[in-house]
Amino acid sequence: MVRPAQAVKHAMLYDGRLGTELSVDKQAAIALAMAWGLAARSPHSLIYLPLRTARPADSANQERLLDLVLLHHRLAFPVSRWKQVRDRLGAGRPHGVKLPPQEFRRRPDADQWRWTHQGFRDHLRWDIAADTLFLIGSREAFELEADQVRALAEDCPEHFAESPDAHCCAEINLGRMGYPDRRRPWAELHVEYCQHHR
Repeated sequence: MVRPAQAVKHAMLYDGRLGTELSVDKQAAIALAMAWGLAARSPHSLIYLPLRTARPADSANQERLLDLVLLHHRLAFPVSRWKQVRDRLGAGRPHGVKLPPQEFRRRPDADQWRWTHQGFRDHLRWDIAADTLFLIGSREAFELEADQVRALAEDCPEHFAESPDAHCCAEINLGRMGYPDRRRPWAELHVEYCQHHR
């Protein structure tokens, strides 16, 4: 189990009528990108971002708030056990994680491969349990969406500096498996970069 030593502030993840949405500021985008890189490279870790307490004080949003867990599918972690595991978490022990400068590798034809090969299975899956969104997949599944996550942290601050009214977001494809709601056979996580005022 890996979680940030400091709370991720100014990030809000919620499940609303239009789907699952996450809003992040610069620091939260960096935390998400680091967690994403770790999830891709660490198949034996649950990466836990407690976000339910990060709601900005002036927020009027009344949607269901969620935490986020990223994990490799090889762990085969039963999400139904998450509440018990979370309730037993202690303070933990601080330790550092070092990711290489190029933490994501990517096939040049990955998007075409993903949509044109019927047997392609490296989609992220998702589920919700105990007020937590789980994103589950292989290293390649995380890496297929990594450019968008990286852009949130690296490119969006510049876009906002040039145009404060810009809309900067990532649309994370969650494939067709996972969440058992037949009304939503496919899913997408919309991550919007916002400038929160402290």
